[in-house]
Amino acid sequence: MAVLLERCGIGLSEQQLAQLWSYHKLLRRYNPQLNLTRIHNFANMVLKLYADAILPGKLLDLPSPLMDLGTGPGMPGILLKIAFPHLKVVLAESRKNRVEFLKTVLEALNLKDVSLIDKAVTPAFQTPVAGVITRAVEHIETTLERVQGCLSAGGLAVFMKGPACDAEIDAAVARFCGEYSLVQDIPYQIPHTPHARRLVVFCHDAPAAWEKRAMAMTRHPFRSVESEQNPVYKDLKKLLTGRGIRKHQKALVSGSKIVKEAIASASDHCEAWITGDDQPPPLNAPDHLAWYRLSRGLFKSLDVFGTAAPLLLVRVPPMPVWNPHDGFPEGCSLLLPFQDPENVGSMIRSAVAFGVNRIILLAESAHPYHPKSLRASGGAALCAPLSQGPSLKDLPEGLPIIFLSPKGQDISKFVFPRAFGLLPGMEGPGLPDHLRPRALSIPIRPKVESLNAATATAIALYLWSCNFLQKS
Repeated sequence: MAVLLERCGIGLSEQQLAQLWSYHKLLRRYNPQLNLTRIHNFANMVLKLYADAILPGKLLDLPSPLMDLGTGPGMPGILLKIAFPHLKVVLAESRKNRVEFLKTVLEALNLKDVSLIDKAVTPAFQTPVAGVITRAVEHIETTLERVQGCLSAGGLAVFMKGPACDAEIDAAVARFCGEYSLVQDIPYQIPHTPHARRLVVFCHDAPAAWEKRAMAMTRHPFRSVESEQNPVYKDLKKLLTGRGIRKHQKALVSGSKIVKEAIASASDHCEAWITGDDQPPPLNAPDHLAWYRLSRGLFKSLDVFGTAAPLLLVRVPPMPVWNPHDGFPEGCSLLLPFQDPENVGSMIRSAVAFGVNRIILLAESAHPYHPKSLRASGGAALCAPLSQGPSLKDLPEGLPIIFLSPKGQDISKFVFPRAFGLLPGMEGPGLPDHLRPRALSIPIRPKVESLNAATATAIALYLWSCNFLQKS
């Protein structure tokens, strides 16, 4: 063994050779039952397994602590630890039979500063390491994604590859531009053999998840919430209803896209980042944004849509009161009496899309910042021109209001005025009896009794917008 290793430029002390020989005997002993390697010839084991595992340490200054990802029976991690005793090594292996073998090896060899991770490493794994090395067959970009959470900024990801890996490298460079950079690509050969190898090294240019978390806990007021009796949680729970939102003038925003847009466009109204895990606020979040880290159970009770993504606590901006005696400005003003939060959100989305200049929420309406409204609006409620209006029954006569009902004049033949209000009926009861004779309707086939109120209103807004554009 010593002669074969020396021919590869690897010189080991007597103690190191003794450790390696002990490892070799254990590998031989357990291989028949655990299928640890398919290489059985002694010289091939020394060259293709042991020398190949040690050579990266001769070609690179390996960082420490170094994680051997998918180490299997301990290669290259255990071999690198034997050859370079100063290294702190983390062996990551999720397969049970190999984990038990590794425990046997660590006990027999009495290796110091070697730890074992007996589960799959995912982006959520955040134990800090300065480097990762792997000889697994997984694609480079898959591994880079896997170690995002634990590989420190400036840390190295070292891939022991065959010579034909250009496509993998190109894919990884393209995907992780700005997060990882290719810093070394070293072709080499196991000495005195025809076996070509390639050492591909990426540097992690972005902070790891654990670093982002640490920075966020310093930058943002942090609070851990574990109990249902915690006042923070009790107040958040109240925001799942319109009544709670009206009382506290705060709301919960859910959905990764909507939350991201809210932070970017309305940061002054953002109060807290709420998670059930360790995902920190984004880098563009304002410093005043608090971070509430809830237990999984508490977070799940607030995450009513099951997104598992962070929630955002926002202050509800004040809505001006619309005075009916002021009438309507030029264009369309939409009056909403809908009691279903999803209909309200859907209608706000359509109103913004078609250029309505004012959305007047009548007293009967669900709150536009109800979680279901916000989600249905696709976040449009956060920037919509919202006003508070009176009850449907208190609207004065004589206003230029166009009413929508399942039965009435065909709206496709209607000429819209320059300034008006559009008022659909409530879900279920529709319009009050005295308003129905003046209503417009969307013509539909008799097999269907009526359209959904929000759908009918969206069609009416589309017809108005086409009419408006033609006049313009």
